[in-house]
Amino acid sequence: MPGPDANHVAQLVQADRVHRSVYTDPAIFDLEMERIFGRAWVYVGHASQVPNAGDYHQALIGRQSVFMIRDPDGAIHVLFNRCAHKGAKLVAFPDGNAGKFLRCPFHGWSYRCDGSLHAVPIRDGYEGTRFDMQDPQFSVRRVPRQASYRGFVFASLAEDGPDLETFLGGIRTSIDNFCDRAPAGEVEVAGGVFRVWQHSNWKIFFENLNDTSHPMVTHESSVNAARARYKSLEPGAKMPFRLHIIEGNGEPYEFWDKLEMVAYDRGHSYMGAIFTPPTDPVSLAHIATLKAAYGEARTQEILEIQRHNSIIYPSCSPHTSFQQLRVIRPIAVDRTLVEIYTFKLKGAPEEVFHRAIVYANVVNSPSSNVMPDDIEVYARCQEGLETDGGEWVSLHRDAGRDRRIAGGLAANGLSELPMRNQFRAWADYMAQGA
Repeated sequence: MPGPDANHVAQLVQADRVHRSVYTDPAIFDLEMERIFGRAWVYVGHASQVPNAGDYHQALIGRQSVFMIRDPDGAIHVLFNRCAHKGAKLVAFPDGNAGKFLRCPFHGWSYRCDGSLHAVPIRDGYEGTRFDMQDPQFSVRRVPRQASYRGFVFASLAEDGPDLETFLGGIRTSIDNFCDRAPAGEVEVAGGVFRVWQHSNWKIFFENLNDTSHPMVTHESSVNAARARYKSLEPGAKMPFRLHIIEGNGEPYEFWDKLEMVAYDRGHSYMGAIFTPPTDPVSLAHIATLKAAYGEARTQEILEIQRHNSIIYPSCSPHTSFQQLRVIRPIAVDRTLVEIYTFKLKGAPEEVFHRAIVYANVVNSPSSNVMPDDIEVYARCQEGLETDGGEWVSLHRDAGRDRRIAGGLAANGLSELPMRNQFRAWADYMAQGA
């Protein structure tokens, strides 16, 4: 069956609404895998996940299974997860160490960590054939392009296109601030990973990350529970951190509307921080290490950048304030895998990392009081969009009120600018190659 044509796809996105089929049509999803995830720079992993020679980390780029691996010379390579002999996947676990060589579990072909063929069993059986150890077709294929920005490794399945820094554009400042909050200027993955299956289209999750009109509604039950727990404490007690980060979702619309939304080309965006800069002992100790490393003025510049969720479209979302990174892996039109990683700030007090772990468990854990609210609503959106209850999804809120800023657009906190911005990028990607 032929896929949707260019004219049909172009009609699905309008300035203030999108057609429901962008979330429900498997043919549209197939086209996304080709034209978005087959072209964009997609997040693969962080260099700290492969610290030693032979260490690997497996990922998905669209439907393509890939892994990054560090070779003995220290270089990181992103390879397709396929043996050049019979096609078996070379690595099966999310993370591991291959040793000196990648060895296929089927027939024992082995490869160096840069993907080049090292050895095959029964070499004399290939004499007089077209097999050639030096021919690249008998090595593990590398992705067409890979690049790293401050340790964050991205790859593209397209042979050409903008380089990584051009692709990131203004959203680089979110990655910079993530790393600059470390006194040593570097971050590292630590503390494991949460993997969450969502029975909904990948775009629903991405849109919700910078949606400020849902928290007080979607998370009403967890907000009420946090407030009730706080009232049970001794009078005058300070609200514990664990309750504070839940209760914050219950702020009124006026609070959210005062936040800043900023959108850049290619679908990237960020929203201003929800929580004011803390003055607790952990934060003060962290600030002291920053001042020792950077000086008073530079520390002030770093801390003035306060952001909640940033979106690096179409594959990941850094949360710099609490050292989180959510990675989005579309699996099917109605199924999405989200991976949540916590990072350490190198050189910061250990308590800063402990606080990030608490945030991860309270907010991003599948068993938290917060995450299940979102997952339930995403599934309800998917189910509702598959009915005949209407053809269009509204993106009207504050449409036409965006402000031009250097490198992008800005709006008030309740604006649906981030969603409209994502669909502008979506339409551009989907029109390419039509």
